[in-house]
Amino acid sequence: MTGPTAVSGTAVEALLSLSGQALPLLRRWVGSDPGCGVARALLALATGDRWSEPVLKEQLVIAHRDALAAGEREASLVYGVFLHTHRQYRLTSDHLTGHFTRWPADELGGLMLGAFFHSEDAAYRRQGDALVEQQATVAGPESWPWQSWLASTRAEQGRVREAHELAGHALGLYPRSGVAAHALAHAEHELGAGHASTAFLDEWLGEDPGAVQAGHLNWHAALQSLACGDFADTRRRADTALARTDVGMRAATNWRLLLAGQEPAGRSDPVHVRELLAAPGGMAEVFHTFNLALALAVEAATEDLHILARRAAADERPDYREVLAPVVRALAEITAGRARVAVDLLSGLGEDAERIGGVRVEREIIQDTLARALVDAGEPARAAELLHHRTTTRGHHTYEDLLLTARTPAGMAPAP
Repeated sequence: MTGPTAVSGTAVEALLSLSGQALPLLRRWVGSDPGCGVARALLALATGDRWSEPVLKEQLVIAHRDALAAGEREASLVYGVFLHTHRQYRLTSDHLTGHFTRWPADELGGLMLGAFFHSEDAAYRRQGDALVEQQATVAGPESWPWQSWLASTRAEQGRVREAHELAGHALGLYPRSGVAAHALAHAEHELGAGHASTAFLDEWLGEDPGAVQAGHLNWHAALQSLACGDFADTRRRADTALARTDVGMRAATNWRLLLAGQEPAGRSDPVHVRELLAAPGGMAEVFHTFNLALALAVEAATEDLHILARRAAADERPDYREVLAPVVRALAEITAGRARVAVDLLSGLGEDAERIGGVRVEREIIQDTLARALVDAGEPARAAELLHHRTTTRGHHTYEDLLLTARTPAGMAPAP
């Protein structure tokens, strides 16, 4: 088969699988069929965050015009892309709910499922989970995209064994499914799979080094190396696989290394972090701001953390005032060696810590920080109880063992 139809099928498959070839193929599709509104919209979905607002609007106006001529489904998809690329996540979620009612198990609609998660609303996230379960049932067990999305949903729900099985099934159907590989990494983090997980990720990435998630999957591999006590590999991955712009993943890796009493990998420049915080989007999303706070904590920038905590406490958004502010202040107290104050701040959060955003693997670092603070405050029994579910269920947990190891002198102030 030749022509636009062949290009479109290959491009859609690459986009669904998060292949490194997705962008070149999407561009070829648009070039070979410039009147295809869906093709133009999918290119905007994949690259719109790099476009200026006028360019994005222009391209989507053209896409919607052409999609209207093609049919109602195509127009609905393009409108969903418009909402998603403009970060109107709740509106995107509402639109997708109606879209799937009319066009069940539409795989291209599935590309925007992240809107439910990014809505920062627990009710929307539950709605998204239910929708994925429903659509995966409609699509059937032989649909690798929907099996992959269901695996990802189960991993975030903490249904780890199911997630592991579903991800393996999806990879059996289509070994290059990036969503399934990512879901498997999440499940194996919870299981403490260790070297077996890093070996799989290295082999999987070796076939497509330019995969969309290459950096993120290397971060998962770094966490598995950390779990095994292979700190040299943890640092190597952070230094070689994560770019300077990957501030969040680098900071999360380094803070974990410091919590475990290990030397960090390459550091972030505090000036750069301050610039990111001061930029228009620096405090647009709570989890992004939290990652920047971790970067400051790695640098033991206590005063910067106190300033950020005060900004968050004065923010009109509840998640910033009630969750981010005490977490950032706790990081400041830890860098100053005042573990007891950090314990009180973090213990008071309880389940509200989930409101910091991110996924389970990412939020776990708050629990890590509390465990370290408890040990340094002279309460190792409470710390051991906090991590009991991890040390008893994970195959590799050297990292957790180190979190529970007392230090002399007590207190943790990461050295530059």
